[in-house]
Amino acid sequence: MSNKIAILDTGYASYTYETKLFTEKGYELHIYGGPARNRDRKYQMGSDAHGILVRELLIDEAALMRMPVLKAIVRYGIGYDNIDLDACRKRNIRVANVQGYASHSVSDHALALMFACIRDLEGSRSGTFSKPSRADVFELHDKTVGIIGIGRIGSQFSRKVAPLFKRILACDPYKTKAYINKLGAEKVDLSTLLSQSHVISLFCNLTAETRHLLNDGAFEKMEQVPVIINTARGAVVEERALLRALTSGRVHSAGLDVFEQEPPGKEQKALLAFPKVVYTPHIAWYSNASVLTLQRTAAQHLVGLLQGEQIEDELT
Repeated sequence: MSNKIAILDTGYASYTYETKLFTEKGYELHIYGGPARNRDRKYQMGSDAHGILVRELLIDEAALMRMPVLKAIVRYGIGYDNIDLDACRKRNIRVANVQGYASHSVSDHALALMFACIRDLEGSRSGTFSKPSRADVFELHDKTVGIIGIGRIGSQFSRKVAPLFKRILACDPYKTKAYINKLGAEKVDLSTLLSQSHVISLFCNLTAETRHLLNDGAFEKMEQVPVIINTARGAVVEERALLRALTSGRVHSAGLDVFEQEPPGKEQKALLAFPKVVYTPHIAWYSNASVLTLQRTAAQHLVGLLQGEQIEDELT
């Protein structure tokens, strides 16, 4: 079928906007309605689609072979590690994600996790009306925060923490010193950030370069017993190494919204049960406003890709 668009990963309350937009542009929208984990049925629906919208569905060489007329892919969200960009380039398939839709939501959530860790809010659920159970509750006014990845979300986080901390350090090879300085932060290398920061918050994409960026070697460089906040991608932090750092006292606590395996499995139980870990189920991106922005922008991106327009968030 010509001009077919398929939404292969669902889960949003309404697709009214997408239906209206695609119809007006001359496309026929098909929305997957089968079992969420049935990849085969999703690939089958996409077999004659010119454009697809996905969230977590794996799009690799084998998947693309089953979708021979595919011209464009948009991922609902920022990460794109489930999409083989090289395979898409070989087939001249345009790919985009949606940047910036949740900059406020994610940065707000990172702040919430940070305060929960520092103020021992998890430990306050003991059922007794008493002071925090931990002795390492500290103040921020004389401390340093380190931001790994200072793109749109990291930049919002930097603006929000500026009144709270004495110093802001940022490590991002793709941002200039001038850009970072305008945010009131200092551009430093990773080793400096790790050694000097009392709070370390990650906002970088998951790539071959950033996978297990925080590993045993990185934790050994941390001299300030920092709080680790991860709202980026789970695999940016090597979870076994994080558990070792928490157990040894090299890390103060951890606030995690993302995990190497989602939902977490048996091998992650020890980390989640650790007293100094606060976690949420990959919901940092969510707010009423962010969901609407995400859906609308993704739909607009797909139309633009199919019609040959330049898309700011294009990846291929």
